[in-house]
Amino acid sequence: MKFLNLSGFIGCALGVALGVGFSGTAHSANFIIGEHTPLSGKLARVGTGSHRGIVTGIKVLNDMYKGKHTFELKTIDDESSPAKAVSAVEKLASEHVVAFSGGYASGVIGPASEAANKAHIPYITFGGVATALSQRGHEGFFRINSAAGYGKAVIGLVEEMGVKSISVVYSNKEATLKMAKYVEKKLTEDGLKISMHEYDSHVQDYKSIVNKIKLRDRPEAIVMIGYESEYVGILRAAKLLKPNVKAMIGVWSLATGKMAKEFPDLMENVYGTAMLPFPVTFTSPKQKLFYDAFKSNFEGEPSYLEQFGYVQTRLLGEAIVRANDKGQLNLKGISDELRKTDEETISGRVRFDEHGDNPEFVQRVGQHQKGKIPLVWPASAKTGEKVFPGTPWN
Repeated sequence: MKFLNLSGFIGCALGVALGVGFSGTAHSANFIIGEHTPLSGKLARVGTGSHRGIVTGIKVLNDMYKGKHTFELKTIDDESSPAKAVSAVEKLASEHVVAFSGGYASGVIGPASEAANKAHIPYITFGGVATALSQRGHEGFFRINSAAGYGKAVIGLVEEMGVKSISVVYSNKEATLKMAKYVEKKLTEDGLKISMHEYDSHVQDYKSIVNKIKLRDRPEAIVMIGYESEYVGILRAAKLLKPNVKAMIGVWSLATGKMAKEFPDLMENVYGTAMLPFPVTFTSPKQKLFYDAFKSNFEGEPSYLEQFGYVQTRLLGEAIVRANDKGQLNLKGISDELRKTDEETISGRVRFDEHGDNPEFVQRVGQHQKGKIPLVWPASAKTGEKVFPGTPWN
């Protein structure tokens, strides 16, 4: 478990030991936000993307409240380990962080947010979509996305393609399993023939699964519901065995610039959820604010991971300031302010229901096309046309 204090990197100078430290002026405060995320291990790409977005959010908050308040970020690499994530939360809680922003994968976020709840510290994320996360009665748990938003995107794309049969390859982790069952139910109701293929997260070789799909299922499309290293393994096996399908469709962590750059031979024509195309031209004031702050610290182009990390952190920071101004800088005060949120952000509208979920969340779908990722679904958000039929090998 690696500890990273970014106060110097992001320009927070107070460096106090408490979550709120007071400087020269009576009401000036330094707010410390805690983050655990996978900066190493198999989910390092998504963890790093999320982290860069959170850092960008801290940068914007410091610019917004310059001269009055400052924000500091303390980050611990949880290496995608639930136990290390819990230890990270407990360590950061002992250092009096006022809130948590981060986490990736429902199996990690679950126990980590449980530890935050026990410490009476609010927790906001986009990295876990398991329904159970928001059904535990935690006053301080929030997420800016939802499982339904991803599922609707996959189903909408498949329906638009007009295919009659699909094979679903999915991890047996909680969030991915429930997403797979949701897709199976909805598409079965649409009259499609569905074949389901579950795998354990420790699987390294997917050739046997892909071979079954090729020889037995013979579907028109394959839907992959897992995480990025698993997508890579499935796509490698598929490229080798070349099943006669019209499309390869994934969910989160797939339609990103990093995947396009690192695995160009595997990504061509593959679909994945994405809020914005890649590369993107930012034109609105809110988009420009995010992009300029991002580019001040990082090279390359931001993906939806950076966008989500930024949005959740900025909304959290603004809620912290409002709670502080009311003398209610605690779990209830910050949570109450977050529940007042109703804003059109760069990732779409965000408001939180009684469970801390964002019922307004709807994903979009991008397709890898020669190093770029245009949005191809829904029609109202299109920035390009889908290549269909199309796979990395055809």
